[in-house]
Amino acid sequence: MLKAVLGFVAGVVIVALVGWMMMPSMMFTERVSPFGMEETVARIQHNIEDSPELKAKGWSLSGLRNPAKAVQTDGGNVLPVMMIEVCSTKYSGPILKDDTVRFLSILMPCKISIYKKQDGKVYIGTMNAGLMGMMFGPLVGETMGHVAEDQKLFLKFDPSKPAPQMILPKAPTGGAGAAAAGGC
Repeated sequence: MLKAVLGFVAGVVIVALVGWMMMPSMMFTERVSPFGMEETVARIQHNIEDSPELKAKGWSLSGLRNPAKAVQTDGGNVLPVMMIEVCSTKYSGPILKDDTVRFLSILMPCKISIYKKQDGKVYIGTMNAGLMGMMFGPLVGETMGHVAEDQKLFLKFDPSKPAPQMILPKAPTGGAGAAAAGGC
């Protein structure tokens, strides 16, 4: 009997340890882009902006960031990184209204990272929205499940279409409305 209990406890510990070690790689996804940096960014942006299906679900671009620029300005030498920020008020609204999950606003807007690695390839990184949502109950789980499905449309590429132009962020014009213009 003692052997069975110890075996069970050891099994639980091993499963928990393996889960803990695998969790970081499960929370985020990474895939190679078939295009260069600027074209990958532009194609994702246009997938979001030009899709009637995504528009109907409230998706819009809310920003484009270049986190590598600050490091380069500070004298660092890093490979290119661009982050597309996108949001749907249809999905963010219910979460922002609920006090018990409002802390998840830290994940808003959704970010898509496009970056180059030492191997010379361009990669696309996203949060695994479906898996992440399952950890926070039914409201967030269902919402993030929808986000995960929509993310597939963000990253659907048609190489037969010509490369679009990148959509550069509009400069804030000042005043109280400028700060609220982007984001969710």
